[in-house]
Amino acid sequence: MIPTPPTPIQSPAPPWSSWERWLQSPPGQYVLKWEQSCFDQIVDNVFGFHAVQIGLPQINSLRENRMPLQAILVHSNDNSMLNSNSSWHYIEGESSELPFASESIDLIVLPHVLEFAADPHQILREVDRVLRPEGRLVISGFNPASLWGARQYISRLIGSPYLPRDGQFISLIRIKDWLQLLNFSLDRGHFGCYKLPLQGQGISRMDFLEPMGNRWWPIFGAIFVVSAIKRHQGIRLVGQIQTSLIPKIAPLSPAAERGKLNKDPLQ
Repeated sequence: MIPTPPTPIQSPAPPWSSWERWLQSPPGQYVLKWEQSCFDQIVDNVFGFHAVQIGLPQINSLRENRMPLQAILVHSNDNSMLNSNSSWHYIEGESSELPFASESIDLIVLPHVLEFAADPHQILREVDRVLRPEGRLVISGFNPASLWGARQYISRLIGSPYLPRDGQFISLIRIKDWLQLLNFSLDRGHFGCYKLPLQGQGISRMDFLEPMGNRWWPIFGAIFVVSAIKRHQGIRLVGQIQTSLIPKIAPLSPAAERGKLNKDPLQ
């Protein structure tokens, strides 16, 4: 009897695969389109020499920026996701260990990077290290306090998540706290994507919800984009300086002058 060969063990699907597939769906294309428009407005007036986007090569967050050197940092497993945008310099590396010199980058964009990272604090520390003083950081992510976030929470309980399962979505309030601890000054923020969390092409028939959401429930958009500026850490004077005047020395009388001159200096 010929023994049956053992069934090869299939390796688990990489953590980026579900995220990639979701971006190809109608809700994913809807999110990418809104974020592209938002990034175009934010980076248009950011000046410098070096701009870097970390991850998510499906979107070009730097296309409206005019810096001479634009690069995208991708993981080694993201080679199949690279598009044909030849204007970028592709750099392979880890977002937790950025391959850049300290204070060498003027603009960094993190599109949905923190929520899919094992250690988002380490990524922010690396960004703080390589970003120049007064440099700009732009972050996008899913808003847990939205209809999409509520559906994701409920669908996790029944085993059918609406958004990628491997994401740990972070609230904008927490991201603001992290940035302030690193001495970043918040510049601007945007919420968007107010359509209902539906699958398929049904999401394309709810364009009327966008202006309604911007007006009536702006902070409950499914996506947020926040911009922050790295500030100098310096000394700041608090309060007023108390100045004291040097008292005038009273002139000596003629008799005192003569006595002082005739006095033995060794006595």
